[in-house]
Amino acid sequence: MKESQLLEQSMLFAIETIKLCDKITRRSVLTNQLLRAATSVGANIREGKYGSSKADFIAKYQIALKECFESEYWLELLRRAEIVSEDEMQTCWLYCCSLRRMLSSALCVAKNEKR
Repeated sequence: MKESQLLEQSMLFAIETIKLCDKITRRSVLTNQLLRAATSVGANIREGKYGSSKADFIAKYQIALKECFESEYWLELLRRAEIVSEDEMQTCWLYCCSLRRMLSSALCVAKNEKR
């Protein structure tokens, strides 16, 4: 997996999430939490990329992965509460799932290299 692909996917995920939340007329703690989690993914990936050590890289990528899981939760909650439709959130959901898989893979490789 190329590092640039992960960075680009995280940027697109953040942008699509911002667009989704902007469409929601009932802005609430749910949209605020989703925005914080989704935009944090890319920020932590970048921090990890420029980390001072392999351990720092792993720590930042683990945080990014946790933020992906949190984003999935908020997206699902917005859908189940019928604040957004499945179609409206589909792009965000796909980016989030893709990022989760890429981060899991990168972490697995990094942890094996550390040993």
